[in-house]
Amino acid sequence: MELNMKKMVNLRIALSLLFVFAVAGCKAPPKITDDTMVTSTVDGVTLIHRHAVTPPAQLSPINEEYRALYPASVMTRPDFGGKVVTTLQTGGSYTVLGMVENNWLAVGEQPQQAAAPDADAKKAADSVPQTTAQPAQLTGYVPFRALVKSDLYDQTLKADQPKRRARTSAKKKTCVSVDGDSKACQNGNSGTWIIN
Repeated sequence: MELNMKKMVNLRIALSLLFVFAVAGCKAPPKITDDTMVTSTVDGVTLIHRHAVTPPAQLSPINEEYRALYPASVMTRPDFGGKVVTTLQTGGSYTVLGMVENNWLAVGEQPQQAAAPDADAKKAADSVPQTTAQPAQLTGYVPFRALVKSDLYDQTLKADQPKRRARTSAKKKTCVSVDGDSKACQNGNSGTWIIN
Protein backbone atom coordinates (compact mmCIF):
# COMPACT_ATOMS: atom_id res chain seq x y z
CA MET A 1 0.00 0.00 0.00
CA GLU A 2 2.79 2.32 0.81
CA LEU A 3 4.38 1.48 -2.53
CA ASN A 4 1.17 2.36 -4.38
CA MET A 5 1.00 5.68 -2.54
CA LYS A 6 4.54 6.56 -3.58
CA LYS A 7 3.72 5.69 -7.20
CA MET A 8 0.59 7.88 -7.08
CA VAL A 9 2.51 10.80 -5.62
CA ASN A 10 5.27 10.42 -8.22
CA LEU A 11 2.66 10.24 -10.98
CA ARG A 12 0.95 13.39 -9.69
CA ILE A 13 4.27 15.25 -9.55
CA ALA A 14 5.17 14.09 -13.06
CA LEU A 15 1.79 15.16 -14.45
CA SER A 16 2.03 18.51 -12.65
CA LEU A 17 5.48 19.18 -14.10
CA LEU A 18 4.31 18.11 -17.55
CA PHE A 19 1.39 20.54 -17.32
CA VAL A 20 3.62 23.40 -16.11
CA PHE A 21 6.13 22.89 -18.95
CA ALA A 22 3.35 22.64 -21.55
CA VAL A 23 1.70 25.86 -20.38
CA ALA A 24 5.01 27.71 -20.03
CA GLY A 25 5.78 27.03 -23.71
CA CYS A 26 2.51 28.60 -24.90
CA LYS A 27 2.46 32.19 -26.06
CA ALA A 28 -0.37 34.54 -25.39
CA PRO A 29 -2.21 35.54 -28.57
CA PRO A 30 -1.24 39.00 -29.86
CA LYS A 31 -3.34 41.79 -28.48
CA ILE A 32 -5.59 43.30 -31.16
CA THR A 33 -5.85 47.10 -31.05
CA ASP A 34 -7.42 49.63 -33.42
CA ASP A 35 -4.02 50.02 -35.15
CA THR A 36 -3.54 46.30 -35.79
CA MET A 37 -3.36 45.67 -39.55
CA VAL A 38 -5.80 43.05 -40.87
CA THR A 39 -6.53 41.67 -44.34
CA SER A 40 -9.98 41.38 -45.91
CA THR A 41 -11.15 40.23 -49.32
CA VAL A 42 -14.19 42.01 -50.79
CA ASP A 43 -15.53 41.12 -54.25
CA GLY A 44 -12.20 39.53 -55.19
CA VAL A 45 -10.12 42.55 -54.09
CA THR A 46 -7.73 42.04 -51.17
CA LEU A 47 -7.51 45.01 -48.81
CA ILE A 48 -5.15 45.66 -45.91
CA HIS A 49 -6.63 48.01 -43.30
CA ARG A 50 -6.50 48.95 -39.65
CA HIS A 51 -8.72 46.87 -37.35
CA ALA A 52 -10.73 50.03 -36.55
CA VAL A 53 -11.70 50.47 -40.23
CA THR A 54 -14.57 48.16 -41.13
CA PRO A 55 -14.20 46.45 -44.52
CA PRO A 56 -16.89 47.37 -47.05
CA ALA A 57 -19.73 44.96 -47.82
CA GLN A 58 -19.29 45.60 -51.54
CA LEU A 59 -16.54 47.25 -53.60
CA SER A 60 -16.56 48.41 -57.21
CA PRO A 61 -12.86 48.96 -58.02
CA ILE A 62 -11.80 52.37 -59.37
CA ASN A 63 -8.04 52.67 -58.55
CA GLU A 64 -7.63 56.23 -59.85
CA GLU A 65 -6.20 59.49 -58.55
CA TYR A 66 -8.76 61.95 -57.21
CA ARG A 67 -8.36 65.40 -55.66
CA ALA A 68 -10.16 66.79 -52.61
CA LEU A 69 -12.66 69.60 -53.10
CA TYR A 70 -12.88 70.44 -49.40
CA PRO A 71 -11.36 69.22 -46.11
CA ALA A 72 -13.63 66.19 -45.63
CA SER A 73 -13.22 63.73 -42.77
CA VAL A 74 -12.02 60.22 -43.63
CA MET A 75 -14.27 57.87 -41.64
CA THR A 76 -13.88 54.28 -40.35
CA ARG A 77 -17.26 53.28 -41.85
CA PRO A 78 -18.97 54.36 -45.08
CA ASP A 79 -21.40 56.61 -43.22
CA PHE A 80 -21.27 59.54 -40.82
CA GLY A 81 -21.55 57.24 -37.76
CA GLY A 82 -17.90 56.12 -37.90
CA LYS A 83 -14.87 57.60 -36.20
CA VAL A 84 -12.67 60.17 -37.95
CA VAL A 85 -9.37 58.67 -39.12
CA THR A 86 -7.88 61.78 -40.75
CA THR A 87 -8.92 64.83 -42.75
CA LEU A 88 -8.40 65.42 -46.46
CA GLN A 89 -6.36 68.45 -47.51
CA THR A 90 -8.15 70.68 -50.03
CA GLY A 91 -6.59 70.10 -53.45
CA GLY A 92 -4.57 67.10 -52.24
CA SER A 93 -4.28 63.98 -54.41
CA TYR A 94 -5.67 60.69 -53.07
CA THR A 95 -6.04 57.20 -54.51
CA VAL A 96 -9.65 56.03 -54.63
CA LEU A 97 -9.72 52.25 -54.35
CA GLY A 98 -13.40 51.95 -55.23
CA MET A 99 -17.04 52.84 -54.71
CA VAL A 100 -18.65 51.21 -51.66
CA GLU A 101 -22.14 51.12 -50.19
CA ASN A 102 -24.06 54.38 -49.60
CA ASN A 103 -22.17 55.95 -52.58
CA TRP A 104 -19.05 56.53 -50.51
CA LEU A 105 -15.51 56.27 -51.84
CA ALA A 106 -12.87 53.99 -50.31
CA VAL A 107 -9.65 56.00 -49.99
CA GLY A 108 -6.29 54.32 -49.61
CA GLU A 109 -2.88 53.72 -51.03
CA GLN A 110 -2.15 51.56 -54.03
CA PRO A 111 1.21 49.81 -53.38
CA GLN A 112 3.86 49.77 -56.08
CA GLN A 113 4.24 46.55 -58.07
CA ALA A 114 7.24 44.71 -56.61
CA ALA A 115 9.45 42.53 -58.81
CA ALA A 116 9.70 38.90 -57.72
CA PRO A 117 13.24 38.08 -56.56
CA ASP A 118 15.22 35.52 -58.63
CA ALA A 119 17.72 33.24 -56.94
CA ASP A 120 20.08 32.94 -59.90
CA ALA A 121 21.58 36.12 -61.38
CA LYS A 122 21.94 34.51 -64.83
CA LYS A 123 18.23 33.70 -64.93
CA ALA A 124 17.44 37.26 -63.93
CA ALA A 125 19.41 38.62 -66.90
CA ASP A 126 17.71 36.25 -69.37
CA SER A 127 14.14 36.31 -68.06
CA VAL A 128 11.63 39.09 -67.66
CA PRO A 129 10.95 39.81 -63.97
CA GLN A 130 7.45 38.86 -62.86
CA THR A 131 5.41 41.26 -60.81
CA THR A 132 3.52 40.23 -57.72
CA ALA A 133 0.40 42.22 -56.90
CA GLN A 134 0.25 43.41 -53.33
CA PRO A 135 -3.06 44.20 -51.67
CA ALA A 136 -4.19 47.81 -51.49
CA GLN A 137 -4.10 49.58 -48.14
CA LEU A 138 -7.49 51.02 -47.16
CA THR A 139 -7.34 54.23 -45.10
CA GLY A 140 -11.05 54.94 -44.75
CA TYR A 141 -14.15 56.29 -46.47
CA VAL A 142 -15.25 59.74 -47.70
CA PRO A 143 -18.54 60.97 -49.21
CA PHE A 144 -18.75 60.89 -53.00
CA ARG A 145 -18.95 64.69 -53.32
CA ALA A 146 -15.67 65.25 -51.41
CA LEU A 147 -13.40 64.07 -54.25
CA VAL A 148 -13.26 64.59 -58.00
CA LYS A 149 -11.08 62.94 -60.66
CA SER A 150 -7.72 64.70 -60.92
CA ASP A 151 -8.14 65.63 -64.57
CA LEU A 152 -11.54 67.25 -63.85
CA TYR A 153 -10.41 69.19 -60.76
CA ASP A 154 -9.72 72.58 -62.43
CA GLN A 155 -12.92 72.35 -64.49
CA THR A 156 -14.96 71.58 -61.37
CA LEU A 157 -13.52 74.55 -59.47
CA LYS A 158 -14.29 76.93 -62.34
CA ALA A 159 -17.85 75.63 -62.67
CA ASP A 160 -18.41 75.93 -58.92
CA GLN A 161 -17.44 79.63 -58.71
CA PRO A 162 -20.33 82.08 -58.66
CA LYS A 163 -20.88 83.92 -61.92
CA ARG A 164 -19.91 87.56 -61.86
CA ARG A 165 -22.79 89.86 -62.50
CA ALA A 166 -22.38 92.77 -64.79
CA ARG A 167 -22.72 95.97 -62.83
CA THR A 168 -25.83 97.78 -63.60
CA SER A 169 -25.20 101.45 -63.63
CA ALA A 170 -27.40 103.55 -61.45
CA LYS A 171 -30.39 104.86 -63.29
CA LYS A 172 -29.94 108.33 -64.65
CA LYS A 173 -31.29 111.11 -62.63
CA THR A 174 -33.96 113.15 -64.25
CA CYS A 175 -33.32 116.80 -63.53
CA VAL A 176 -35.41 119.91 -64.26
CA SER A 177 -34.56 123.48 -63.57
CA VAL A 178 -36.67 125.31 -61.07
CA ASP A 179 -36.80 129.16 -61.02
CA GLY A 180 -33.70 129.40 -63.22
CA ASP A 181 -30.95 129.05 -60.53
CA SER A 182 -31.99 125.81 -58.76
CA LYS A 183 -32.88 122.44 -60.05
CA ALA A 184 -34.82 119.39 -58.88
CA CYS A 185 -33.56 115.87 -59.61
CA GLN A 186 -35.51 112.65 -59.35
CA ASN A 187 -33.65 109.65 -57.97
CA GLY A 188 -34.19 106.75 -60.42
CA ASN A 189 -34.04 104.03 -57.75
CA SER A 190 -36.50 105.44 -55.26
CA GLY A 191 -38.42 107.99 -57.33
CA THR A 192 -37.96 110.81 -54.81
CA TRP A 193 -37.26 114.39 -55.92
CA ILE A 194 -34.36 116.33 -54.46
CA ILE A 195 -34.21 120.11 -54.77
CA ASN A 196 -30.76 121.71 -54.99
